[in-house]
Amino acid sequence: MHAHQRIISVIGLGYVGLTTAVAFSHESKVIAFDNSKKRISELKNGNDRNDEISDIQLTSKNICFTSQPSDLQEADFYIVTVPTPLDSNKQPDLSILLSVSIILGQYLKPGDIVVYESTVFPGATEQECIPLLETTSQLICGKDFNVGYSPERINPADKQHTFQNVVKIISATSELTLDIMSRVYGSVITAGVHPVSSIRIAEACKVIENTQRDVNIALINDLSRMLHAMGMEAHEVVAAMKTKWNYLPFEPGLVGGHCIGVNSYYLMHKAEEIGYHSEIISASRRMNESMAKFIVNETIRNLVHIDVLIKKCRVAILGLTYKENCSDIRDTRVIDIIKELQSYEVDVLVHDPIADKKTTQNEYGIELVDWNCLTNLDAILITVAHKKYLRLSKQEILDILNARGLIMDIKNIINLVAFSDTDITVWRL
Repeated sequence: MHAHQRIISVIGLGYVGLTTAVAFSHESKVIAFDNSKKRISELKNGNDRNDEISDIQLTSKNICFTSQPSDLQEADFYIVTVPTPLDSNKQPDLSILLSVSIILGQYLKPGDIVVYESTVFPGATEQECIPLLETTSQLICGKDFNVGYSPERINPADKQHTFQNVVKIISATSELTLDIMSRVYGSVITAGVHPVSSIRIAEACKVIENTQRDVNIALINDLSRMLHAMGMEAHEVVAAMKTKWNYLPFEPGLVGGHCIGVNSYYLMHKAEEIGYHSEIISASRRMNESMAKFIVNETIRNLVHIDVLIKKCRVAILGLTYKENCSDIRDTRVIDIIKELQSYEVDVLVHDPIADKKTTQNEYGIELVDWNCLTNLDAILITVAHKKYLRLSKQEILDILNARGLIMDIKNIINLVAFSDTDITVWRL
């Protein structure tokens, strides 16, 4: 069975869902559902606010954008790509996922397949989602319908590792369903699929992939702080280490976004549920979450060193999104730096050439300023390596800084030699 023999629906049209829907639209009809009427209206008008999908791709005749749940009943292969964030206590919040499962249950038919791609802790699909599908539909999983799990691996703003050329892990409640998933996903993913023996294995794979990155970044962050205490910079040490073939390429910095830090908490939640406490993962989370405070402490120390009065001094944050060249501000840890600086009564100006001003205001109560508002600054913190910042000239930086200003180069993009003939202080993580 090929994708064009299945009518596919994608539920949740964020970064993952929209990319998935567009990919499948090249092979089959796709019902693209999101409960946000505004989002659907934008997509119908050829506008992806995240700038991941082009206007031309959104006009495919094979995509039906809808916010009407009843339109889902036309499909027989459902792909769920809704967010699974953390609550205020850093515990898994499956509320959106479970709500979608209830909605899907209302339209399930015998022979249908539901594939979850949302990141969850091992066991969540079978323990939380399937019972809701069964209760709502009055059908039995494994007999009337089947369920699969295939963790999303989409990396926003990454044009090299795309949906099509990254291997897709697949798992299912039956061998037949696994075979169907292999054919459906295989029709659009050129890199192929990798079947695993159980849904729990696939769930574990996703959270551990990102937890491994979280732990490795925490190690580099720890070493960076240690090296600073020794009077050295981590970036130069890391650059030298990269000359060995088996070096793992991790850089010190903030760990934000809706994947790495979030996934570690999902894994720890399940581990603690069964009575296991991970010393390494929990310590890594503490290290990465403390980086904003460390950076601000270093900023204050350097400002004092150059005789700047901290209260009401002008500091600009260059970059708010959680990663470079991506408009996503969800779970950005730059916000921690802003709040910490504000606790010292610093006048903080935030600039980001990509983040949406309205979304930033609504989400964080922060007003993004234009570049021409950046004047007479005592310090700038380069927190995100957007292309615009990589292209900044020495003069453009000097124009916005006071003569004895401070550059906190968190992303290691400043040429130290270029500023050696000035009174500017440059600090690098």
